Amino acid sequence: MTIEQSISQWTKTPFDKETIAEVETLKQNPTALEDAFYKEIEFGTGGMRGVMGAGTNRINQYTLGKASQGLADYLNSKKEDSTPKVVIAYDCRHNSETFAKAVAQVFSANNIRAYVFSSLRPTPLLSFAVRYLKADAGIVLTASHNPPEYNGYKVYNKYGGQIVPPEDTAIMELIQAVNYIDIKWEQKEELIQLIDKEIDQAYTTTIVNDSYLTAAERKETSVIFTPLHGTSIVSLPSALEQAGYRKVHIIEEQKDPNGDFPTVISPNPEESEAFTLALKQAESIDADIILGTDPDADRIGIGVKDLNGKWTLLNGNQLMVVLTRFVLEQQTSMENSFIASTVVSTPLMEKMAQAFGLECKLGLTGFKWIGKMIQDTPNKNFLCGGEESYGFLVGDKVRDKDAISAALLACDLQSHLKGKGSSVYAYLLETYQRFGCYQESLQSITKKGKQGAEEIAQLMRKMRQDSPKTIANKAVIKLDDFLLGHTKHADGSASKLDFPKANVLKFHLSDGSTVAVRPSGTEPKIKFYISVNGTLKKIEDYPNMQAILNKTCEELMSAIISL
Repeated sequence: MTIEQSISQWTKTPFDKETIAEVETLKQNPTALEDAFYKEIEFGTGGMRGVMGAGTNRINQYTLGKASQGLADYLNSKKEDSTPKVVIAYDCRHNSETFAKAVAQVFSANNIRAYVFSSLRPTPLLSFAVRYLKADAGIVLTASHNPPEYNGYKVYNKYGGQIVPPEDTAIMELIQAVNYIDIKWEQKEELIQLIDKEIDQAYTTTIVNDSYLTAAERKETSVIFTPLHGTSIVSLPSALEQAGYRKVHIIEEQKDPNGDFPTVISPNPEESEAFTLALKQAESIDADIILGTDPDADRIGIGVKDLNGKWTLLNGNQLMVVLTRFVLEQQTSMENSFIASTVVSTPLMEKMAQAFGLECKLGLTGFKWIGKMIQDTPNKNFLCGGEESYGFLVGDKVRDKDAISAALLACDLQSHLKGKGSSVYAYLLETYQRFGCYQESLQSITKKGKQGAEEIAQLMRKMRQDSPKTIANKAVIKLDDFLLGHTKHADGSASKLDFPKANVLKFHLSDGSTVAVRPSGTEPKIKFYISVNGTLKKIEDYPNMQAILNKTCEELMSAIISL
């Protein structure tokens, strides 16, 4: 179907009057009209995500209805004797509750029982609920940390993880086969059931019972917490309270859920600006740790004091490293256990795993691959896993990144170290000294719209077809091409790369540095990941080593972007 045919289709039945009027208004802006219709919105590393509005390339009740109809067709094709069941959650974003009701409407119309949270809930709670209720699938309406105009639709399998191949392909084919006129909207009230407190309590009790400290060890730790106007306000304060934390201070201005995220430029714990209010209050009361979560509470950022007592924000790689080391040090046995990370995250995870005598599994970008690792190895004990984009998971009761349990773990690490007269920052530097001093850097270039997507595709083709022999005067010793499924070595030979296909390139350099490039699966961006390393002989040497590594990162970043 051409763009013109799609536009024409959206000005007739079955589309409602409001949608038709919006399309007619869009016709006055050809660029916006093209961007809304030039393609069908599709699943990426984080599901289906996009700007809200009318059009095939937008998040609206019809594109969500089409996705739900396709998923319903898939579930009904797999059902045995019982009625299929799905769990539906939603976050604080504009229209999330309305979209959740529309999605439930479609599933009930297709004779599928829909368990719907009675109000907004964190994404990890959805993952937990799928397994708790023995459902066949889960859906959460969220756009994670994207700007306010975005919303999205994540699909989870019966194991509580985001869908992965081959299931995602099978579902996508059914979604693509759905015509908008074929979406069933005739709601069956008896198949829609609200859920809330039972799931909340089961989840909170589970993560507290699986933690490492006692309530007595926690009571003196002072915590600053900001939900950044998101869903963690529903779960995190109660989890900390049940665990025994008595000094939790919530940032009042950012406490209430609000899809406009009025106090921040971006509701993203990766952005230091989002912690402005939290840092101010932490200084005023001399707190021990700062916690900040994104709108759907799957990502977490933390702030700690450095060796001079100055507040600093850990990046995603540093956060996963200290949390992982803490988890590993709590184990009485590593037998048959593993940790996990991603190919664009810090190699320090692999170094620590080797030192502790266990496996570190690596996956592609996106926590769904870590969820798949847990699913695929039920005979092995998953301890924890993380990714550079501030996602972390401890234990296997949830199968997606979980800011609630990670926050509890971070507070426990702080409490444990405080009891020993140490700090999280000192613990990080000791980790660098013991396992290797790694520094990572990430830069994203935004290219919006159809033209932007084409430019990103062209950049990836250029680097793939005309790959550099050196980057910043450092020889490329091998190139991992995850799309073509092989590693190209400097001597011209090639070896198989045992990963699912993905549009990712990773350059390995002669000094041990790595440079990875990939288009974002959820935003109109191309991302560049740099990792460099050195040897930290003494803690006191860290400022100089950090400066050296940062300079190397900058040189590599400048070189790869200018290719």
